Amino acid sequence: MQLGLITDSVGSLPLEKALDFAAELNLDTVEIATGNWSEAPHANLADLVSSGTARKQLSEAVASRGLTLSALNANGNQLHPVSGLKHDQVVRDTITVAGELGVPTVVLTSGLPAARGDRTPNWITTSWPPETLQVLDYQWNEVAIPYWEDLGRYAKARGVRLAVEMIGSQLVFNVATMLRLREAVDSEVVGCNLDPSHLMWMGADISDVIHALGSSIFHVHAKDAVINRKVSGVNGVLDTLPPSDAKNRAWNYVTLGLGHPGGAGFWADFVYQLRSVGYDGPLNIEHEDILVSSREGVTRSVNTLSELILRDTPDWTPARI
Repeated sequence: MQLGLITDSVGSLPLEKALDFAAELNLDTVEIATGNWSEAPHANLADLVSSGTARKQLSEAVASRGLTLSALNANGNQLHPVSGLKHDQVVRDTITVAGELGVPTVVLTSGLPAARGDRTPNWITTSWPPETLQVLDYQWNEVAIPYWEDLGRYAKARGVRLAVEMIGSQLVFNVATMLRLREAVDSEVVGCNLDPSHLMWMGADISDVIHALGSSIFHVHAKDAVINRKVSGVNGVLDTLPPSDAKNRAWNYVTLGLGHPGGAGFWADFVYQLRSVGYDGPLNIEHEDILVSSREGVTRSVNTLSELILRDTPDWTPARI
């Protein structure tokens, strides 16, 4: 495994300084966002598409610090009925750049369509009243699956895998929907970017998640979440307050080790369970803790994981007696 950083975690730093910071922490990999829901502080996607020089400069900036570029990130809603085409162009340009750079993975979300004829995405979380199932049928069979079949072909032609992050308010938000997408498209190209924090607040058991996903895990984000029991005990975990109102929210993203019960013990098990299903790729730290500075949060997260990550190939076998 490798330990890395999503550079948006230190988005206030210019690219060179963000890479220096990653190198100072003895990290192995970085992941750079290219647009859509990111301001893309460390990548000019238009330049990377059109200029071999720009691609070479990015590659050299990363490699000169002993780092590798594990993924590009294009999270957004390419199935949005209004802005989807714009987001889709970012996704496809990102895949093109990844292919040119030899970056194996593009991280993205599934997208979320609207109901038929609507202009606002519609996240269905219940089977009642009955029209919700009609909306889901339209979203999956008439919008998402045809789109993802085409996108999978586009990525495969460029030698890139697509790692879908399961996030609330997206069509793919849990294991069942992740596997449904994989069953409908080319599973060699479309897999999972496992960010446990999203599933934590929805109540999933992360060890069970890892074993249910198994080899479909293409890429991993290391991010923690905490449930505010004083709020969730009254209102449940569905919450529309902004992240800036952390004290009154039912849940929040937090620095690794400060959230999920068990602290470092949870993350030790996380690493071990990933190894048990054959995952040997990057764990990229993502800092989105509103109460902790980015440098401190990333540094603490690195300290939490650096003693836990399993880097070497296992070689012990029982004696033949």
